[in-house]
Amino acid sequence: MKNKLKELEEKIGYTFHDKDLLEQAMRHSSYANEHHMGRLRSNERLEFLGDAVLELTTSEYLYEKFPEMPEGDATKTRASIVCEQSLAFCAKSIPLGDYILLGKGEELSGGRLRASITSDAFEALIGAIHLDGGFTSAKEFIAKFVLDDLEHKQLFFDSKTILQERIQAHHADTLHYELVGEEGPDHLKQFIVEARLGDRVIGRGVGRTKKAAEQEAAYHALTGKDVCI
Repeated sequence: MKNKLKELEEKIGYTFHDKDLLEQAMRHSSYANEHHMGRLRSNERLEFLGDAVLELTTSEYLYEKFPEMPEGDATKTRASIVCEQSLAFCAKSIPLGDYILLGKGEELSGGRLRASITSDAFEALIGAIHLDGGFTSAKEFIAKFVLDDLEHKQLFFDSKTILQERIQAHHADTLHYELVGEEGPDHLKQFIVEARLGDRVIGRGVGRTKKAAEQEAAYHALTGKDVCI
């Protein structure tokens, strides 16, 4: 495990003084329970702390970056940045799921790919960095892995809505999503979905849920060259 944690430190660009904090951040409750460690040794308390650090950092960023943004819009934008789906997307770039300590049941059921688990671990990692290196270190991590290329990420998060609006404005054909395949065993099933404009395929996505696959298909439609939108 030490080698895995060292590898994770290299990927995130932060070296922990207290390695136990990093290991706890990666310790899911299923692992703690299975090894009779108790829930307090899981990453749940660090997740609680990391959530607060993330929300404050994001609020400060929006306040300074967008001085003309009304409070209501800032609240909605912050919510989209710190939501489960957003953080799972950020965690995937590390990829954090490879380093999480899971119980055997969660491992077999595909926990490493589950958004709820990877997003919680991501927040726990923020909490651990904050305790180990202070608020500045946590802010630097958040700036690097959450607040970077925010416009691109917003396009991904809102892809279905944005695609629908653009299609309605420029095309007479109807946008729809079609499930074209499934792969993997039941506990690790991946859905394959195509975004179609009339009979034409304009995007394709794969996800653990049909909704996630549709979102990816819409994103590929927006960023690809198959349709003028």
